[in-house]
Amino acid sequence: MEYVTSLETSPSRTAAPVDLTKFAWLSIAAAVATIALKTTAWRLTGSVGLLSDAAESLVNLAAAVVALIALKVSIKPPDKDHNFGHSKAEYFSAAVEGALIFIAAGVIMLTAVQRFLNPQPLENVGVGLLVSVLASVLNGSVAWVLLRAGRKHRSLTLVADGKHLLTDVWTSVGVVVGVALVALTHWPRLDSLVAFGVGVNILFTGWKLMHESGMGLMDVSLPKEDNQRIREILEGFTGEQVMFHGVRTRESGHRRFMDMHLLVPGAWTVQQSHDLVEDITDALVEAFPDMHVMIHAEPIEDPRSYDDYDFGI
Repeated sequence: MEYVTSLETSPSRTAAPVDLTKFAWLSIAAAVATIALKTTAWRLTGSVGLLSDAAESLVNLAAAVVALIALKVSIKPPDKDHNFGHSKAEYFSAAVEGALIFIAAGVIMLTAVQRFLNPQPLENVGVGLLVSVLASVLNGSVAWVLLRAGRKHRSLTLVADGKHLLTDVWTSVGVVVGVALVALTHWPRLDSLVAFGVGVNILFTGWKLMHESGMGLMDVSLPKEDNQRIREILEGFTGEQVMFHGVRTRESGHRRFMDMHLLVPGAWTVQQSHDLVEDITDALVEAFPDMHVMIHAEPIEDPRSYDDYDFGI
């Protein structure tokens, strides 16, 4: 009986990564513009809530610069020291952005407490709020572009940056409402309470980004819908002489990886096993263009083929 063991990969058929740095530059430009607008709004009104909003935009700028660097690194091809590429750089970007958000939230909350203890009246409320609303519209538009591009190209960096900007929009809405209420109620401390609430909200956003980046670095499996699609593809090849086990998946930034064991008759030739592996790989890469596939063929009759059965999809 001729036992056949083979290993097949699909790097040459995997779609080349898309350069997404133009979106990072868009985020940088938006951050610079909103910093100028929100700082103007704060100087006009003296609102600590608007000051906290401007401070968060500084974090947006730092995060956008980190995102630009991460996107440039993530599309670099595999090399001698990084055989599987550099796509995990996107997770470091999200982690750094989360850390920056924590710092900004701390500064905002500290400033809010100080202003609560020493309240000051607000000035030029109408003009200041108008400027802040313009900044929010700009941020919201850029956030929509980043989220759309991030989901289309499976970029955690762009999705994280888009979510951060979207959170900034809701933060600005809260601040604008708070400042307006101060003008109506003539209670200056309300501005500080709103700013403190903004800080708490930003902390929650930072925690979510840190959690997402940590899950990515832990080689989390593909989403359920992707794993289900893979099962459906493999079922099309399954029969009396062909079985699969140990099917495992993971994602690394914009790239997907999977490996599995293919059980075939031990009497098959290397050519027969190779042809089947090629067909399976073609079907998987057609469904997932950025998938890197590894298949290990084993004789279906050999009990040792089942010793390494592992958790999988």
